[in-house]
Amino acid sequence: MSLVPVIDLAAGQKGAVAAAVAEACARVGFLVVTGHGVPAAVIDRGWDAARAFFDLPEAAKRTVLMPRPGYPYGYSPVAGESLAQSLGDRRPPDLKESFSIGPADLTPPPDSADAIAFAWAANLWPTEPPGFRDAILHYYQALSDLAGRLMRLFALGLDLKETFFDSRIDRAISALRLLNYPDQPVPPQPGQLRAGAHTDYGSLTILLPQDAPGGLEVQGFDGAWHTVPAVPGGFVINLGDLMARWTNDRWRSTLHRVVNPPPDAAGSTRRQSIAFFHQPNWDAEIACLPTCLGAGETPKYPPVLSGPHLASKFRSTVTLPAT
Repeated sequence: MSLVPVIDLAAGQKGAVAAAVAEACARVGFLVVTGHGVPAAVIDRGWDAARAFFDLPEAAKRTVLMPRPGYPYGYSPVAGESLAQSLGDRRPPDLKESFSIGPADLTPPPDSADAIAFAWAANLWPTEPPGFRDAILHYYQALSDLAGRLMRLFALGLDLKETFFDSRIDRAISALRLLNYPDQPVPPQPGQLRAGAHTDYGSLTILLPQDAPGGLEVQGFDGAWHTVPAVPGGFVINLGDLMARWTNDRWRSTLHRVVNPPPDAAGSTRRQSIAFFHQPNWDAEIACLPTCLGAGETPKYPPVLSGPHLASKFRSTVTLPAT
C-alpha cells in the first residue's frame, strides 16, 4: 500500500472529502487527487506545450533566460539551481531545466519595492513554439481555480469557516513551473539528484508528474523514501512550509526529492512534470490558526509574511556564477 493516499474529490459529501484530505495532510502531507474538474484538454495542451518548449534548441530557450540570479521567471538551464540548498544542504546543482511564470493580472502592493521586484517581475515569453503562451496561461488559471477549491477543503478539514482562507489568497502570487529532467548520458556527481531533497515554500503544490524512471519520492516517518504514485488523470498535492506554520505543524510540509533513473534503465529516461506552487497574497500574515493551538500550547513559529518568506527561500536555491 502506498504511503500517499488517492482521494476522489468528486466522491461523497464535501465534509467527508475534507476529512479524508485532512487525515492525509496530518499523516504525510501528500495526497493524489482525482475528480478534480480540470479539463483534460487544458492539461493536454499545457503538457504538449511544455514538451515542445524543452525540445527547442538550447539557444532558443535561452532567449527567455532568467536575466539575473534570483529572478523568479523565465528559463533556468540544467544545473541552474540546487533545491537542497534551501535547507542548507550544499549539494551539487539539480539535473533539471525549467521555465517559470507568475501572476500576470494582479496589481502589486503600492508600498513594496520587494514585491514589485520579485512576485511582480515580468514574465518572459518565448516566440516559439506556436500557441505556447495561451496554453500555459490557461493551465495556470485552471490550477489556480483548483488551488482555491483545495484551500476551502483545507479550511473545513481544520474546523474553520469554509471561506476562511479566501481573503488571504484572493491576490495569490502563485508560480507555475514547467520541468524537464533530461537523459543522463554522463553519470551524476556524488550526491547529485534530479531535484535535491527539499520542502516547498508556500501553502500547497499541485504537480502533474510523468510515470517514468527517476521519479518523485517522499520521506516517511521511518526516514525511508517512498515512491509517490503517478495516477493517470490525477494530480499530486503536497503541503508547503506556510501551511505547516499555519497549522503549528499539525499538518506536514514533507521532505521530498526527485531521484535519478537507474543506471541500467533501458531506452530514454527523460522525465517531465508541471508544478503549480500556490502562494498566499504577498502581504498575508501566516500565524498559528486558532483551531491548531490546544490548551497550554504556544505557537512554534513567529508570524511571517507570505511574500518575503517566499523570496528568501527561492533566492537561497540559486546557483550563482563562479567568480
